[in-house]
Amino acid sequence: MIIETARVTLYASWVNSLKEKRMVVKSIIDKINGRFNVSIAEVAEQDTHRTIVLGLACIAVTAALADSMIESILLFIENNTDAEVIDIQRETR
Repeated sequence: MIIETARVTLYASWVNSLKEKRMVVKSIIDKINGRFNVSIAEVAEQDTHRTIVLGLACIAVTAALADSMIESILLFIENNTDAEVIDIQRETR
């Protein structure tokens, strides 16, 4: 069993309030949950209205499958949000 995690930091320059940020975060999380079988949540910077930090985790049989799944999710995030990806940290266990 392989567990792969990713911490994705996004910057949404157009967001002016925490309410707007919550709508953006909810949209991203709902889209990913509808398409991929992974755990995802906002894990940091909840009180900063332009910075979004998402944590992802998936479990797979092989490291290659876990890596492929996380890579697909990261590509999906980049293609389906106007927020800029400013940092990605990945870890495999």
